[in-house]
Amino acid sequence: MAGGRKAITKAAAAFSQRGNNESVALVNEEQPQALAIVAPIVSSYNEKIRPVLDAMENLRRLNIAKEGIQLPSIVVVGDQSSGKSSVLESLAGISLPRGQGICTRVPLIMRLQNHPLPTPELQLEYHGKIIMTDEENVSQAINGATEELAGHGKGISNNPLTLVVKKNGVPDLTMVDLPGITRVPVHGQPENIYDQIKDIIMEYIKPEESIILNVLSASVDFTTCESIRMSQSVDKTGLRTLAVVTKADKSPEGLLEKVTADDVNIGLGYVCVRNRIGDESYEDARIEEQRLFDSHKLLSKIDKSIVGIPVLAQKLVQVQAMSISKLCLRS
Repeated sequence: MAGGRKAITKAAAAFSQRGNNESVALVNEEQPQALAIVAPIVSSYNEKIRPVLDAMENLRRLNIAKEGIQLPSIVVVGDQSSGKSSVLESLAGISLPRGQGICTRVPLIMRLQNHPLPTPELQLEYHGKIIMTDEENVSQAINGATEELAGHGKGISNNPLTLVVKKNGVPDLTMVDLPGITRVPVHGQPENIYDQIKDIIMEYIKPEESIILNVLSASVDFTTCESIRMSQSVDKTGLRTLAVVTKADKSPEGLLEKVTADDVNIGLGYVCVRNRIGDESYEDARIEEQRLFDSHKLLSKIDKSIVGIPVLAQKLVQVQAMSISKLCLRS
């Protein structure tokens, strides 16, 4: 396993050396132009960071966490119906399983890779298998793989499923999507479903190397969210927590005050987004999102550096780069 540690250290060192001069601009919050990116959602760090992400994914397959080696991860958490799936769909430009109850029943490791391909390439990886799929059938393929990992019905499992998306215009990001938090079991779920979900979430967010992407609905009191309580239990100061606030168009009243007051200690800041509606294309959704935050009488008052899916993508790339740089320094 020492070879695995050397591999990630070497890749991280190469990333740090190549990107050191650029990293100041990348993480500087005083430079709104760094965040005001437009479609397609691509970062200049893609080519530099991908070898590091590939190395980390190879090590994840070896389950090196059991050897005491923790890898940087962006872990996506949120209460049920917070809009978590919609956010991930917008970042990846693909449709994920939807429906009532828990849609994500296993840890879904999403590897987004920017490739200038005429047709996107998607594949699922689990239990040593590789299943090719496409944009039209990926949701069904995820459901099928989930049933193999977690069984039929509505139960959950800690067996991970990896989704690789190679597509033109996506940011190079690796994220771990976890089951949405629910307190009340529905028919077909075990009575201790909340405890099962909490155990999985805590396993992923407890390591100091984990960056927590907390998905919050604009319609709720942030202080009452279970996902906030869980993240605060391992990250009291919020230094490794980033919040994305969904459904801004549905609950615009008081949103500016919520993200300004920061009653729940979100150290990495907030990003407010508009969820894609119905069969809206991802391009149209982004246009409508920009129009919303430009023209709405309340939402237009929110600083442009913290609104929109493109801004969220850029912030996630920033956070990912910082996390990898820290890994290199420790090594």
